[in-house]
Amino acid sequence: MAGMSLEFLPVLDRLDLVADPVARALKSSPHAGDVRVTQIDPELADTAAMTEAYGTDLEQSANCVVISGKRAGEERLAACVVRADTRADVNKRVKQLLDVRKCSFHPMERAVEETGMEYGGITPIGLPEGWRLLVDSRIVEIDDAIIGSGIRGSKLFLPGRLLGELPGAEVIEGLAG
Repeated sequence: MAGMSLEFLPVLDRLDLVADPVARALKSSPHAGDVRVTQIDPELADTAAMTEAYGTDLEQSANCVVISGKRAGEERLAACVVRADTRADVNKRVKQLLDVRKCSFHPMERAVEETGMEYGGITPIGLPEGWRLLVDSRIVEIDDAIIGSGIRGSKLFLPGRLLGELPGAEVIEGLAG
């Protein structure tokens, strides 16, 4: 299956290939012209499977994980964007940034419901209002980053620097290890 080809299309021409919140965010983004979308087999949406099937570079891929914790009964939440060949430093760095004693991956059902996106396709574009967006500093250095589109059946390709320029994005050194 290795070497399947990808067709890159301007995302604004194929908003049917992204989740509704992502489409809404892209329609109002001044950078949408720099974003391309490609349709993929939803069974290959997980980064390792996609990398193998389509011959993309793992260092090009970014994962968006939702982390939550509580402080004084108040839930604190962040979407963390890290390179696929790294892992978010949940137990130290993210916990410190959220200022909570303990944090973990946000429950899958809630992440899906609250974002309006599919599990395995959650992306930093179009996140709910008020969510923190933490972007590992290595992400903004990627020339052509691959991220989720809000659905499992496609991926977005865009300059990594744009992820650091998303509304409310905080570019963090050492977010991932």
